[in-house]
Amino acid sequence: MERKEMLEKLKGKLSDKRFVHSIGVEYTAACLAMTYKADLQKARIAGLLHDCAKCLTTEEKLKKAEKFGLNINKSERQDPELLHGKLGAYYAKIKYGVTDKEILDAITYHTTGRPEMTLMDKIIFVADYIEPNRKIIKELPEIRQEAFTDIDKAIVHILKNTLDFLREKTDIIDEMTEKTYIYYLNLLGDKL
Repeated sequence: MERKEMLEKLKGKLSDKRFVHSIGVEYTAACLAMTYKADLQKARIAGLLHDCAKCLTTEEKLKKAEKFGLNINKSERQDPELLHGKLGAYYAKIKYGVTDKEILDAITYHTTGRPEMTLMDKIIFVADYIEPNRKIIKELPEIRQEAFTDIDKAIVHILKNTLDFLREKTDIIDEMTEKTYIYYLNLLGDKL
């Protein structure tokens, strides 16, 4: 499917704010792809489609994930909003014709990350957090700078802020987010 067709389809599925965010993530992912010599087109597609299932209701996310046979962990059952990455990858494949595993994985893990992320996973994970339309959140200017100089350091910074925020706000923390944080914290060690 061509980008123009994807845009038209997405515009009808997302709120205006979410659509603008998705364009911002596409743009930021492209910039990061150029910085780190990753596939520019794959980064753009993954960035554009990363939230294609975000605007479903919480109930719809759970129902659709069950209907499509997606693996649902305990945290996702407690907070079905966490399913939008997995559902997004499924929709990218079924509704937008994306068959590239690298793109689909980047969409799947764009919220939680995962240990041993591919470069594309990292690009979409970071782009989602730092895109230009994001409201200013704690240490965002520093994280934006890190994203273009040391993407792994930016990942640790994002995960730490995310976990701190979630611990203050809720009891529900996806175990993949914690595993990813520990993995990259250990990987970077003294570099931090």
